[in-house]
Amino acid sequence: MALEAIQVSKSFGEPPTTVLHNLNFLIEEGEFVALTGRSGSGKSTLLYLLGALDFPTSGKILIDNNDISEISSESLHGLRNRSIGFVFQFHYLLPELTALENVLMPARKAATKGVAIKDYVDRAHALMEEFGLSDKKDRLPRQLSGGEQQRVAIARALAMRPRYLFADEPTGSLDTVNGEIVMSLFEKTNREDKTTVILVTHDPGFAARATRQIVLVDGKMA
Repeated sequence: MALEAIQVSKSFGEPPTTVLHNLNFLIEEGEFVALTGRSGSGKSTLLYLLGALDFPTSGKILIDNNDISEISSESLHGLRNRSIGFVFQFHYLLPELTALENVLMPARKAATKGVAIKDYVDRAHALMEEFGLSDKKDRLPRQLSGGEQQRVAIARALAMRPRYLFADEPTGSLDTVNGEIVMSLFEKTNREDKTTVILVTHDPGFAARATRQIVLVDGKMA
């Protein structure tokens, strides 16, 4: 099981501006990879391609040897919900739902495909406890600190036990203490659950904690 980029390029606009140029690499199952580079180097664009949130202009992204551009939209939606977790710099929690209800959102989506939500309730409670949020589970996002909101977002991303976790500058808006908590959670998830973690970060200290770095310079691998 692996994630592979083959001659991947990505362009935007008209006339097109090429952001990523002919990238080739393989990420093995269970790796912890940091995508690094200066602002504008294409890190987030690449992350969205790897996470099947967007498609390359040319080349292929393979998830477990399946070209994401050839997967039906329904199957791709299922893949994102079951096997892929995403954490963004901003938490994107639903303001009208409690912390626990936000964590359970992926299971609610999967329920339309025959998944029983109750099967994931214990998992959600366990994540809340592990992330130090048990006493905050009934609070709305506006009643949580920034660090707590981000931890809820990470718990949501892990609720379905994804095989791949993608994180786009998840510590960018956090203070040092909360940034360290988030990184430790990623490391623990990678180590204990064998989740493949792909992290975009501008922090060299956090990047150095990954098992491997992919460095981008103007959309090319350095």
